[in-house]
Amino acid sequence: MPIAVDIDVMLARRKMSVGELAERVGITPANLAVLKNGRAKAVRFTTLAALCEVLECQPGDLLRWEPDDGGDGAGGRDGEGAVERAAHGVPGG
Repeated sequence: MPIAVDIDVMLARRKMSVGELAERVGITPANLAVLKNGRAKAVRFTTLAALCEVLECQPGDLLRWEPDDGGDGAGGRDGEGAVERAAHGVPGG
């Protein structure tokens, strides 16, 4: 996924456990683990704001963009989902 999550880096810098962060942010440790391990499909701005408040950081300290190494043309602004639509016989538009 082109968005990398660096929550573990900030946790180490703040010497904080996942459990403590989850409790202070108000989410379950399981949901924090999904986000931390890069398996989340989305994050609410309220959750991101709470993470930044507790960790005393900026959103860019937690999230960064990495080029997609797949090269399948599925991403990007111009061809967003074109490969998936074609694979399922759905016309693009």
